[in-house]
Amino acid sequence: MNNASKKIFLVLASALMVLAGCKKKPIRPDPSSTLLGQTPGGSLNATELNPAVDPNAGGLAQRTDGMDENGMIKELLGSVYFDFDSSNIKAAERAKIQAAKDYLAKNPTHRILFEGHCDWRGTDEYNLSLGDRRATAAKKYLISLGVPTDKVESNSKGSLEAPKNADDATMAKDRRAQIIVVTK
Repeated sequence: MNNASKKIFLVLASALMVLAGCKKKPIRPDPSSTLLGQTPGGSLNATELNPAVDPNAGGLAQRTDGMDENGMIKELLGSVYFDFDSSNIKAAERAKIQAAKDYLAKNPTHRILFEGHCDWRGTDEYNLSLGDRRATAAKKYLISLGVPTDKVESNSKGSLEAPKNADDATMAKDRRAQIIVVTK
């Protein structure tokens, strides 16, 4: 082989390797289809979601009025909260994911969507990535409890809904992975 042939061969071989190594990206739900109304980050609590729910009684707050026009989202089961700049699930938050597993056991046709959120600090790109790590950590934990992988999804909103220059209490509520039930 001459030098020109070697160069062409190397370029074609490299291109084939790159194309062969690319995985098909998973289909993610449209972010607009996961909104439960105009709710800036951190403003939700159990009594706002369903006034009949006693926030001190434990368990998950359920929202039954959040179905969109396509019937995709039925309920918001609460949120798993994270420390600053962390995607590690705290021991105290694991019960919420266990409750999501119990919900799926009672509703086998539904799926769970973990939607990752961040407070306003950091770049948009970093927060989108951190939100994804948070949602993925919650997803992996739910799967480790025995839930089939086709019943769990994750996506990230990053700091999209977080108010800028918020106080510490609001920022703590923004660092979450929301647990959303998808019915279709």
